[in-house]
Amino acid sequence: MSTWLLPSALDAGTQIFPDLTPAQIDRIRAGSKLRRVDRGEVLFRPGDTGIPFFVLLSGTMEIVQPDFNGERLITTHQAGEFTGELSMISGQRCLVLGRITEPGEVLEFPAQALLSLIARDAEMSEIIMRAFILRRLALISNHLGNVILLGSRHSADTLRLREFLGRNGHPYTYVDLDTDKMSQELLDRFTVKVEEIPVVICNARTVLRRPSTRELAQCLGLNANIDNSQVRDLIIVGAGPSGLAAAVYAASEGLDALLVETESPGGQAGSSSKIENYLGFPTGVSGQELASRAIAQAQKFGARMMVAHSVDKLTCDRRPYKLLLDDGTVLSSRAIVIATGAQYKKPEIANLKKFEGQGVYYGATYIEAQLCADDDVIVVGGGNSAGQAAVFLSQTARKVHMLVRSPGLAETMSRYLIQRITENPAIELHYNTEITGLDGDTQLERVTWNDKTTGLTSTHEISHVFIMAGASPRTEWLRGCLAMDDKGFILTGRDLDASKGSDQSIAWPLARAPQMLETSLPGVFAVGDVRSGNVKRVASAVGEGAISVLLVHRALAEL
Repeated sequence: MSTWLLPSALDAGTQIFPDLTPAQIDRIRAGSKLRRVDRGEVLFRPGDTGIPFFVLLSGTMEIVQPDFNGERLITTHQAGEFTGELSMISGQRCLVLGRITEPGEVLEFPAQALLSLIARDAEMSEIIMRAFILRRLALISNHLGNVILLGSRHSADTLRLREFLGRNGHPYTYVDLDTDKMSQELLDRFTVKVEEIPVVICNARTVLRRPSTRELAQCLGLNANIDNSQVRDLIIVGAGPSGLAAAVYAASEGLDALLVETESPGGQAGSSSKIENYLGFPTGVSGQELASRAIAQAQKFGARMMVAHSVDKLTCDRRPYKLLLDDGTVLSSRAIVIATGAQYKKPEIANLKKFEGQGVYYGATYIEAQLCADDDVIVVGGGNSAGQAAVFLSQTARKVHMLVRSPGLAETMSRYLIQRITENPAIELHYNTEITGLDGDTQLERVTWNDKTTGLTSTHEISHVFIMAGASPRTEWLRGCLAMDDKGFILTGRDLDASKGSDQSIAWPLARAPQMLETSLPGVFAVGDVRSGNVKRVASAVGEGAISVLLVHRALAEL
């Protein structure tokens, strides 16, 4: 057994470091190379890609993480155990160093062969995937990543980077410059000025000052495994529930699929603290957990994901279609699934932008909940996302004021959430109420709202506002290519009637009728919240993503 420096709860039933039986090892042996290894030999290092999967037949091997003070021991592998974690199936860079401590023999199994084994062997897939997922969770919970983030709770950029790392499941160490007494030593070591925070240190050597999410992704090599020159079967734009479902089904059915995500997987659902009405999860599941499982599932079947990139333009005059990214990169694909979802509408309030990330938030995750513990907070909105946020925040906040523009919740929120909110003494409902003013110096300090029923306007010393009201589609980059309704949502299938769209010149070009989720452009499909007429539920989005793959197969057969 390995000595793992983690809480024992993660090692339930030795699932994190299982001992393979001789019969299981024999199933790996067929495609492996037998290799003699000596003491001190390094088999992989942080930053390596495409590293093999190793099974120890004899000897021992330590897994360590280099840091400023030398190395941190993570675990020691014994005979019968195997190496690796989720970066091995995602194709991303390795996070740790593997060094032989006692000589012996190992089986060296190529990374591509591992994906094939996982796809065809149900028993080995369960053992390996469970171990990989638990190991990544352990790295995250113990801050054993190749990233140090130095920031402040009063910095919007710090919050942005923490959310990006957290929702992408990348382990990191966070140093709070407001409270950590040793942080100045780190700043001095890398000659960083206070005005340059947040600062990210990658792989103990590269220093980024106030980086964009794209710069951070590049430093970490999150997209290092993507071949931009390849013409793919399918590109999925957006990694919300519908996009992730499309990726899982496309990859599992043999399509060469690539996901392109601007921010973090999960979409709006990814920021939900708990989804309780999704089939199969009677006790609920967090949006981030659902997204993380879906990503691992898609990558297990061979799908690839590109993060921190947005699509600026679709070239729609011929196939294969081309997607122009924000950095000038061009991707080509025979078919496209658009799953960009919708974003919360920003109310027209003076100073709103000034306080975004510094008192105004558009998602309620664990990070935001920590920022407002024991304080009063405001949740704006009357839909399920707002309701889930209010219930979640009520566990740590002193009082949750829920501001709803309408006179009730019955038409916009699930009944179970309404009951939970109305029975919660920590949540106070304000119907027919809107925010009219935000005030503060660098941080939000005061909020003014108006009760339209009484006409009264009041100001409150509240420093945290969560806005989850309304939704607008992310379709600006598709103007001139696809037919949309008057609100910018994409028309599909039977709704492809030029009289309903905002662009009268775009019509279906083929003799055959468009398929159910097909847009006005053959072979391009729209699923989830971005589609006109979509039912705003996670289960609906997942269903549409799955169905779209069947339709993609039909469209590809026409080429």
